Amino acid sequence: MAVKIRLARHGKKGYAFYHIVAADSRAPRDGKYLEKLGTYNPNTNPATIDLNFEQALGWLQKGAQPTDTCRAILSYKGVMYKKHLLGGVAKGAFTEAEAEARFNKWMEAKSGKIEAKTNKLASDAQSANKARLEAEAKVNEERAKAIAEKKAAAEAAAKEAEEAAAAENAEEATETPAE
Repeated sequence: MAVKIRLARHGKKGYAFYHIVAADSRAPRDGKYLEKLGTYNPNTNPATIDLNFEQALGWLQKGAQPTDTCRAILSYKGVMYKKHLLGGVAKGAFTEAEAEARFNKWMEAKSGKIEAKTNKLASDAQSANKARLEAEAKVNEERAKAIAEKKAAAEAAAKEAEEAAAAENAEEATETPAE
């Protein structure tokens, strides 16, 4: 029986969520599987991957073939690199302690990259929010200026009308006694 490590789709329409499973290659995509190895949620940024590292490595060492997407996920989490290093140990290229040191060094670099990406996303979101608030404040300031100008124009017009009415009343008052 050929075993594949692949994704089984779950979640609702337009919001996919996947289980990473080891399944018989003849089984349907979302059908029966041998073992659930983890989950993959591509809806978050960066994608959330919860993987049982030891089980996935065990299946790879037994000969399970990952699909392209699962190979990328396993590579991202370091399972493929660990398998590669264990192959080097089996061939006698280096010791197991050296392989472990290389893997730990790689994991530290990888976690640093992931941390940098999350920090960058957070700072980008914060700067976008700040820019939006500044633009909103500018628009509000322009609106306040326009309203103040309209009020000033209305007050000036009312004052002119009042002065004109007062002048007209004064003219009428001066004309009336003359009769």
